[in-house]
Amino acid sequence: MRKTLVAVAIGAAVSLSACSDNTEQTSTSQAEGQASTEQTQQQDAMTQNPFYQASSLQYQAPDFNAIEFKHFKPAFEKGMQEHMAEVNEIAENPAIPNFQNTIVAMEKAGQLLNRVSSVFYNLSSSHSDDQIRELQAELAPKMAAHQDNIRLNPDLFKRISDLYEQREVLELGNEEQRLIEEYYKDFVRSGALLSDQEKAQIRDVNEQLSSLTNDFRSGLMGLTQETVIFVEDKEQLAGLSESRIKGLANAAESRDKSGQYAIVLTNTTRQSILAELENRELRERVWKASADRGTGNTATDQRPLVKQLVSLRAEKAKLLGYDSWGDYVLETNMAGNPGAAKKMLSDLVPAVVSNVEREADAIQQVIDSEGNDFELQPWDWFYYAEKVRAEKYAIDSDEVKKYFEFNRVLEDGVFYAMTELFGITFKEINDIPVYQEDVKVYEVFDVDGSSMGLFYADYFARDSKRGGAWMSSFRSQSGLMDQKPVILNNMNITKAPDGEPTLLSFDEVSTMFHEMGHALHGMFSDVEYPSLAGTSVSRDYVEFPSTFQEDWMLNEKVIASFAKHYETGEQIPDELLEKVLAARNFNQGFDTLEYVAAALLDLEYHSIEAGTEIDDVVAFEKEALERNGVNVVAVPPRYRSTYFAHVFAGGYSAGYYAYMWSEVLAADAFKHMNNNGGLTLENGQAFRKEILSQGNSKDPMQQYIDWRGQEPTVEALLERRGLTDPSIN
Repeated sequence: MRKTLVAVAIGAAVSLSACSDNTEQTSTSQAEGQASTEQTQQQDAMTQNPFYQASSLQYQAPDFNAIEFKHFKPAFEKGMQEHMAEVNEIAENPAIPNFQNTIVAMEKAGQLLNRVSSVFYNLSSSHSDDQIRELQAELAPKMAAHQDNIRLNPDLFKRISDLYEQREVLELGNEEQRLIEEYYKDFVRSGALLSDQEKAQIRDVNEQLSSLTNDFRSGLMGLTQETVIFVEDKEQLAGLSESRIKGLANAAESRDKSGQYAIVLTNTTRQSILAELENRELRERVWKASADRGTGNTATDQRPLVKQLVSLRAEKAKLLGYDSWGDYVLETNMAGNPGAAKKMLSDLVPAVVSNVEREADAIQQVIDSEGNDFELQPWDWFYYAEKVRAEKYAIDSDEVKKYFEFNRVLEDGVFYAMTELFGITFKEINDIPVYQEDVKVYEVFDVDGSSMGLFYADYFARDSKRGGAWMSSFRSQSGLMDQKPVILNNMNITKAPDGEPTLLSFDEVSTMFHEMGHALHGMFSDVEYPSLAGTSVSRDYVEFPSTFQEDWMLNEKVIASFAKHYETGEQIPDELLEKVLAARNFNQGFDTLEYVAAALLDLEYHSIEAGTEIDDVVAFEKEALERNGVNVVAVPPRYRSTYFAHVFAGGYSAGYYAYMWSEVLAADAFKHMNNNGGLTLENGQAFRKEILSQGNSKDPMQQYIDWRGQEPTVEALLERRGLTDPSIN
């Protein structure tokens, strides 16, 4: 690459010297000096850019002490150039294609691009700023074109196709055969069999989709700033604890609104603060700001992006020979097609809506009993549901939180459960640089004491982080590359003011266990090839191992370990714990319906045929919900279109149903394990061997059958959600 840059510089000098005969010697001298300077700068960059070589830190963890923003763009540019050169060399190899010179070579290619991508895209979600967002927008079409240049390369596809046709006689192992099949399927689904004209169309659509997806993602960050609710009168915050009010004051001060209180919205329709605010007008204001964000009520209007994304996805599906984007996406999922996913959700609707009606009646009775003259509205649900909960189960949510202190939940709850089930241990280390001061790094040790990898814990909310909770990785496991996993968990827990403990809600504790399930799916991966590692499985399977881990938080041994009063250290009283357990299925009608409504909305968007125009996003939403029998005014979808990050900014388009599909597996698995010994190392190791270590090296359902002995049934799911016995709710 240096020779190319030097040649360009010399070429520029020759052009400059021809401009004026009278200054030829001077100009040439200046140009040569400029070329020398540029060469020196390029050489310096080669040695100073931390992405140009593998990190020297443990397991090649990113060196955030060395990484600066200026390093990203040149590393991406050089990474794409190197990757494409490697791909072209594979495609143009005159040797007869075999597994090593084609598939393995592809697995090894693009290391620089992998290094910079893993860090950059993690930061774009976890710790972003204007510079990162601008570069991300610039990179989006370039990265899309780069992928197309690989997957639409006819010579490369010919080699892969030849291997695919011969895979049964190549005397390869099961993992190698599956990898060939995955490569072939990926290239065909990317358009490798299309005509040159159709390939050009696919390239154009992909570039647009990449840019629009990035625009939607950036819009979510903008909405985070635009939809903050500022309160001037402290009396309006009646119902909140002093600690929470202090947190709101700090949030306002950080936004140059000293003396006020800032309510920052999370990226879901529901807002936890609605359960505590006594002021109904403020509740309505908060709920409407949340539910209506991105619909033109602030500077950022996401509706045009929704329409364009849906239209382009349908167009791409048609080009590739599918009736809809949903048919295209679900072809490689366990569900197989949108009809199967819709049926699974629709089958739940009657029982769920019936539960919601009972829950709403109970809430309305409380509203009426207090002498109020209004019908239940969505901004009332959580406030009065808490009163129903308190009356029915005599539970004070704030009192329960006192037994869920963050550090104890993490170390004596999540880590403890993983030790009991899998024999692994977590040790905090301080010599690995982090990208933000709240992030902690743990080394994970296996049951035999050997080191397995690194775990980054980034649990607290901040303005630079997108909403939600997720797992990702800086490095994935691979036997071929001799790589240990470097895994990351993100959440958006509101950190308590300095000097005060961070106390968690029941849902936040559950989410910590959930995300650890994803982390272990990556950590326990034991496959040869990077493309098949860890969570590289279908969307409706990837949520299974994580959802499975949630229920361990209520295991008797686990909860006894972590549910202790943050001040006294006393264990949660049996009476209070019994109430917590009894109330576990409280409000499950609401919880299930808001999810099912969002999942059905996703499928409705991605079932339309190419050429179908959506005139009005809000109207489309309403009609879709009505068509599926889930348009319940008091229970809106968990995400409305304009902030549906999973679908329009993430990888869950036509796949948000996956959480429920995976929960069928998780509930069945958890019940089966409890029926056979429960929280034991033997059970954990069996689950690890057949499920968590396999990645995508084996068909997902076959993994489940190999462990469970049969396919799952839905009975355990209905029990888990308390939807089998009306008296529970």
